[in-house]
Amino acid sequence: MAESSSSPSEEIVRLIKRLSGYVAFKLSSLFSTPIRNLDSRSIGAIAGLAIAVIFTWRAIRTQPGEPQRRRPKRRLQSAESSSAAAASIPPDVSSPHEDNGMQDVVDQFFHPGKPTLGQIVRQRLSEGRKVTCRLLGVILEESSPEELQVKQATVRSSVMEVLLEITKCCDLYLMERVVDDESEVKVLQALETAGIFTSGGLVKDKVLFCSTEIGRTSFVRQLEPDWHIDTNPEISTQLARFIKFQLHVSAAKPERTVPNVFTSQSIEQFFGCV
Repeated sequence: MAESSSSPSEEIVRLIKRLSGYVAFKLSSLFSTPIRNLDSRSIGAIAGLAIAVIFTWRAIRTQPGEPQRRRPKRRLQSAESSSAAAASIPPDVSSPHEDNGMQDVVDQFFHPGKPTLGQIVRQRLSEGRKVTCRLLGVILEESSPEELQVKQATVRSSVMEVLLEITKCCDLYLMERVVDDESEVKVLQALETAGIFTSGGLVKDKVLFCSTEIGRTSFVRQLEPDWHIDTNPEISTQLARFIKFQLHVSAAKPERTVPNVFTSQSIEQFFGCV
């Protein structure tokens, strides 16, 4: 007669029963024998057997025929789908990110039920990691390079809070077209006086200057940011093919709109600060 073959699981179960009986016998001997009479080898052997039984039992509970589930690979979204997702994000819903998760927990602890400005900034930026931004008309009160020649540069006080939050979660670059070296000095002094280089963690090397609008466009394309903020509609249109998202700061909505270019009167308004 042919012997009935047993499955691997049944073999392991029988092995566990034998080990359990042996461990029980040893444990009974352990409790009947004074501890001072036991040597280290006996205690170590009993502990090793107990651990072996535990791990063997855990191995049985995992079915060998059941395949392990693989985590789905993260897919990169296209500019169109990503822009649509960013536009649909409500201001009171947070998006978790592996680098900003701890900050979200802290914010939620101190402000339960209400998203903080830092959370809103990360949500609106769709967890972007690099941002480029024009200075004139966005960060500065002045709106043209010619104004910088005749008066001192002034940082808009209402933009500071948002700007500091952006520097916490993004690699920020500021840039502007100027007509002379004195204007560069005025801009750097204004930023330093406002505390952007201290409180915001921005370094002066990330404040870039050029002499033409084409130069600013080249800066942006070389840096390849996730977001670019500008006031020139022509630059926004030219960069729409290369930059994932843009914010066009203007009091009036431009006639031509691109799906991945948003429009707001100010960055404070875009982030819901006004």
